[in-house]
Amino acid sequence: MRERLLIPREDILRRIEELGDKISRDYMDKEPVLVCILKGAAYFTVDLTRHLKIPFILDFMSMSKYSGSDSGVVRITKDLDIDIYERDTILIEDIVDTGLTLGYLLRNLRTRGPISIKVCTLLDCPVRRIVDIPVDYKGFEIPDVYVVGYGLDYRERYRNLLDIMVLEE
Repeated sequence: MRERLLIPREDILRRIEELGDKISRDYMDKEPVLVCILKGAAYFTVDLTRHLKIPFILDFMSMSKYSGSDSGVVRITKDLDIDIYERDTILIEDIVDTGLTLGYLLRNLRTRGPISIKVCTLLDCPVRRIVDIPVDYKGFEIPDVYVVGYGLDYRERYRNLLDIMVLEE
């Protein structure tokens, strides 16, 4: 396996600052609950929160796909500690591709009665989309390639790369 540069760290950090400014404007006078989807979105979430100029509550969720399933049905392995009932909520993802897993998660969270749920993702790969997922805050749109770095992994490796790289055979 070898890596090829797709998005350099400088571009990532600049775009995250822009997203932080936009979210801060959109949620002025509000205190949203930010839900970081572990593990991949951890790096993105930390850097994003450093650019928010509003109060917020940070919580985490973790999921795993049922083995052998391409249905998008997942098992929640770490649920929210915060009640999102009547709260503005922002899901923070590392990448949105097929939308199957995120679609399941959005359906689950909507049953909890939030005022709103928005999706913020570092990477969006719409060419792979199977489920129509509204992406409210998007860092970068990418082609159909396998990416690693900046929290994204291949078999738990490469998360610590500072840039986003394409992983090739």
